[in-house]
Amino acid sequence: MRSNPRFGVVALVGRPNAGKSTLLNRILGHKVSIVSAKPQTTRNRIVGILNEERGQLAFLDTPGIHRPLHKLNVRMMDHVRSSLTEADVVALIVDAAEPFGKGDQYVIDMLRETKTKRFAILNKVDIVQKKHALLPVMERYSGFELFDEIVPISASSGEGVAELVSLFFSNMEEGEPRFSAEDYTTQPERFFAGEIVREKLLHHTGDELPYTTAVAVERFEEDEEKNLIRIWATIHVERDSQKPIVIGKRGDMIKKIGTESRLELEAILGAKVFLDLHVSVHPSWREDERFLGDLEWPIR
Repeated sequence: MRSNPRFGVVALVGRPNAGKSTLLNRILGHKVSIVSAKPQTTRNRIVGILNEERGQLAFLDTPGIHRPLHKLNVRMMDHVRSSLTEADVVALIVDAAEPFGKGDQYVIDMLRETKTKRFAILNKVDIVQKKHALLPVMERYSGFELFDEIVPISASSGEGVAELVSLFFSNMEEGEPRFSAEDYTTQPERFFAGEIVREKLLHHTGDELPYTTAVAVERFEEDEEKNLIRIWATIHVERDSQKPIVIGKRGDMIKKIGTESRLELEAILGAKVFLDLHVSVHPSWREDERFLGDLEWPIR
C-alpha cells in the first residue's frame, strides 16, 4: 500500500568546504550550486528541490558557517540563521577527514539554539585513511547529545547518499508539495549564470584572489526565436592590481573564464549563449550594502 506523499525542508549547514554543495548536486542529479576548493564559495542561500514518489524535499544550501568579518559575511550568516528557523531537519555536513577544531565547536554551539531535528552527516568518508578512524568522529558527535541521526557518507562518490535521502523522507510529515514537480531549483537563470562565471573565476584565480571577487549580471536577454541567450556580466575586484590577474596576458585569462562559462551554460540551459565579460574595480564591495543587495536574488 502506497503511503501519502511527504514534504519537508532540509537545511544543509556546516563549515566552509565541508561538501554541502557537492551533496546537494549529488542528491538532485542536477548542478544547482557551484563548487570550488576555496572556502566561502556559497554566498547566497540556494534552494534545491527533489521530487519523488515519496514526496518532495526542499534543500537549503547555505554559506559555510564562520565568524563574519565584513558586511558580506554578515549577510551570509543571516542566510544560515534564517534557514535554521525554516527547516524540518537541520543537516550538519562535517568533513570527517579533518580534525575537530574551534570552528567546529562554533557550529555545534550555534546548532544548540535550534529546536528542530538535527542530523550529523559525516562526509568524505572515502578519503578517511583508515575506516576505524571514523569511529572516534562518530563517537564525538554522538557525545554532543545533539543529533537524532549520525550518517557517514561520501558526497563525491555517492556512498550512503541514497540511505541519507531515505532518512530525510522518513523524518518528514505527510504534506503537499510546495514547489512545481518540474522544478529542481528556485534560483533564476540570471543568478545561475553569474554563479557559473564566479565558479570558473575561482578555479583559475582563486589562489591569488580567493575572496575578493564578485560577479554581477548586468543584462540577461533571451531570444526564443534564435534559441539564444545574451548575457553581459561584470567581474568586480577590490584593487587596481587585481584587474590584470583576471584579464591575463593579452586577455587570455578572461577569455578562458568566458569560454568555459559559456560552454557549461549552453549545456545546462539548452541554448546558444553569447557571454560578454568586463572587469571593474570596486574597492569596498564587501562593505557596500546596496551592491551586496543587487548581487542577491529574491529568496522564495
